[in-house]
Amino acid sequence: MRILLVGAGGVGTAFARIAARRPFAELIVADYDLARAQHAAAAKDSYTAVQLDARDEAATAALLAEHSCDVLMNATDPRFVMPLYRAALRAGTGYLDMAMSLSRPDPDKPYSETGVKLGDEQFELAGQWEERGQLALVGIGVEPGLSDIFARHAADTLFSEIDEAGVRDGANLVVAGYDFAPTFSIWTTIEECLNPPVIWERDRGWFTTEPFSEPEVFSFPAGIGPVECVNVEHEEVLLIPRWVKARRVTFKYGLGAEFIGVLRTLHKLGLDRVEPVRAGGVSVSPRDVVAACLPDPATLGDRMSGLTCAGLWVTGTGTDGAPREVYLHHVVDNAWSMAEYGSQAVVWQTAVNPVVALELIDSGAWSGTGVLGPEALPAQPFLDLLTDYGSPWECQERTPAGA
Repeated sequence: MRILLVGAGGVGTAFARIAARRPFAELIVADYDLARAQHAAAAKDSYTAVQLDARDEAATAALLAEHSCDVLMNATDPRFVMPLYRAALRAGTGYLDMAMSLSRPDPDKPYSETGVKLGDEQFELAGQWEERGQLALVGIGVEPGLSDIFARHAADTLFSEIDEAGVRDGANLVVAGYDFAPTFSIWTTIEECLNPPVIWERDRGWFTTEPFSEPEVFSFPAGIGPVECVNVEHEEVLLIPRWVKARRVTFKYGLGAEFIGVLRTLHKLGLDRVEPVRAGGVSVSPRDVVAACLPDPATLGDRMSGLTCAGLWVTGTGTDGAPREVYLHHVVDNAWSMAEYGSQAVVWQTAVNPVVALELIDSGAWSGTGVLGPEALPAQPFLDLLTDYGSPWECQERTPAGA
């Protein structure tokens, strides 16, 4: 399989390093910064590095054709989803991403009604992908991605009826030497944390709440322990209800009081804005300035310690008719990911899942046409292969409320 990997940041580089150990994949690594592309492509002698502006659809389509690529793997931030998505459609190839097209809040009722939802722009083109027999597998990172696959697994094998499918993400990661150093893209973190969170309920459909709403303390496994989690806008809530029956779908992230305070301050000061402002005779996006002032998450691995946990908490009725509650989860220790791959835990955990998915597509274990989320495809082949990559998942049984 010939893969055009667009984006050679932390996740893209981790993707290249993971794929280099699997025989199915050959990569052309593209980035706006050729040096970054060359750094990621160094994972394997046969990889090729090229310069590419991800906003240029025609150039991307031409690159796909020039290198006879089978698929475009999007490892950029969500701003570039649509031009890359359209380029793959135009070139007749497959497409994967780990974050979907951006949302726009309802202008009048942002904290109750949805506006343009995450992925809406992509799903508007689903008919064209189906007609052309092409597959766009969207949201196939860890969250979204593995969490959606856990939802499919729960529906198929663990539950006869799902009450709530709630993604819960937490960590105990520490970055030495920094007062504030996010372990993932601050650009994306601002986007998903300050937008109105989306919740789905069977009797109501999709609706929004205020940022950081419904705080709860969730106990994470592997010694991470209790972490306060809050509602955050995320793709799973927009994807899971399309293919998995559940009464309620939520996403809550363990941010911590300090992180929430920083995000709220950025918002109050207007530093979360994407639209450029004039400063010193130049136009600059405040959010890009914030990102430039903070350390690159990909470079923090040797200063980080601890674990990150992504998972899906599911409640409902088990296959035996009794109440059941489980937490399906995947834990990565930063010490392990750095020693094995030279990539910090958060970016490695994100990157491994699209590599697994592409290997399943290459083998024929996964197939389809149109625009699909991970939960539209069988879960077991993915979960088995993820374990084969040396990174097993677990299912933790919990005591149902009231039991």
